Amino acid sequence: MLRELVLHIADLVENSIAAGASLITIEVIEDIQADRLTLRVIDDGRGMDADWAARVTDPFVTSRAMRHVGLGLPFLKQAAELCNGGLTIDSEPGVGTAVAATMQYTHIDRMPMGDLPGTILTLVVGNPTCDFVFRHVVGARTFEFDTRWIKAHLDGISLSEPQVITYLKKALKE
Repeated sequence: MLRELVLHIADLVENSIAAGASLITIEVIEDIQADRLTLRVIDDGRGMDADWAARVTDPFVTSRAMRHVGLGLPFLKQAAELCNGGLTIDSEPGVGTAVAATMQYTHIDRMPMGDLPGTILTLVVGNPTCDFVFRHVVGARTFEFDTRWIKAHLDGISLSEPQVITYLKKALKE
């Protein structure tokens, strides 16, 4: 099982990229008042029909030819359910997929978040052909990071340039 929630986020993003997504939205919503944590990854990839979407949480169902088990979604579903939550998958062929995991924020078995800023930075810099929107909500405060806006202001400079990485790292740690 994955030991940090950011590894589940990275796995969901990997699935989105494999599905041909060009825009991926990552949301982390910490509703401390309601004692809920929600992780959501939304993409504009190929999407899935209802039958496939219903089956992807089965560990023995995968679209990969090399590996005959798909453990990312089943592990995330299990982690959410162990913490009084659940997993939902909304998908439509040709439109995209939204995966959301909710869980009790203070549950003793909830795994730690991990390095959220570092994970987002790695995903952004490592996938220059994708655009990312990262939204982190804690109570009434919201932080949003949108690579489309950043790329427009960089005027052709790559997100992987050292000075840009330094800027992104600083912005994400806020």
